[in-house]
Amino acid sequence: MHMIIKPKKGLQLVDFKELREYKDLFYFLVTRDIKVRYSQTVLGGLWAIIQPFFSMIVFTLFFGVLAKVPSDGIPYPIFNFSAMIAWTYFAGAITGAGNSLVGNAHLVSKIYFPRLIIPLTPVVAGLLDFSIAFVVLVGMMLYFHIYPTITVLFLPVLIILMMLAASGIGMFLAALNAKYRDIKYTIPFLVQLGMFASPIVYPASMVPEKYHLIYALNPMVGVIEGFRSILLGTVAFPTEMFLVSALISLSLFIIGLLYFKQMERYFADII
Repeated sequence: MHMIIKPKKGLQLVDFKELREYKDLFYFLVTRDIKVRYSQTVLGGLWAIIQPFFSMIVFTLFFGVLAKVPSDGIPYPIFNFSAMIAWTYFAGAITGAGNSLVGNAHLVSKIYFPRLIIPLTPVVAGLLDFSIAFVVLVGMMLYFHIYPTITVLFLPVLIILMMLAASGIGMFLAALNAKYRDIKYTIPFLVQLGMFASPIVYPASMVPEKYHLIYALNPMVGVIEGFRSILLGTVAFPTEMFLVSALISLSLFIIGLLYFKQMERYFADII
C-alpha cells in the first residue's frame, strides 16, 4: 500500500482530520514523555509536587517573611503556591515544546506525520504534573479554611488559555530552535525572566492600576490572578486583565502556529 503526500492547498492552519488519523501516535508520544520523565527515579510523580512546593518555601521565607511582600490578605504560602503550580506547568510546557523538534530529530527526518504533534506533546503531558500539584493546592485550601465559590466553574477556561499561550510560544521556539540551535540556551533565561514579570511572588495589586492593561500583555498575568480570584477569593475577578491576557494568548497561539507551519517544510532538511 502506497500513500501519496501532497502539499495542502489554501490557508489551513490545522488539519484536524489528519491529526485524528495520527491520534495513536500522539497518545504514544504523550505517554512516552511522561514515562521518560519519571523513569529510574526514586520519587517518581512526587517531582510534580516537589518543585513548586520547595519554590514556595523559599519564596515564603525571603519574600513573605523577610521582605514582607503583601499577599492580598491570605497566608503567603498558599498565595504563592497557587501561582507556582500554574507557572511550573507553563514554564515546563514552553521548555519541553521549544526543545521538542531537536529532541525528536530521528522521527522528523525519517517518517511523515503531522509535525504539529511534536511541540504539542509536552503541553498535553504537562497536564498530569499540573493535576497532581493542583490536588496539593486543594489540600492547602482545606488546611487554611479557604473554599472556592461557584466561579470555580470558570477554571477550565483559564487552563485552556494557559495551554494556548504555552502552545503558541512553544511552537514558535521549536521552529526557531530547529534552525538556530543556540535558542535552547536562551529558553531558560526567558522562562526565569517571565517568572519575575508575572505576579507569582507579589500580587498584581502592587503594580499601579494605570499600568494594569500593559502588565496584562503578559498572558500569565490574567491566568494567575484569575486562579487566585476564583480559588482563593483574594480579589474580584480581574476581568479587564483577563480579557487582555486572553487576547494575547490567542494571538500567541496563532502567531506560533503560523510560523511553525511556514517552517514545517524545512524541518527534515535543517534539523
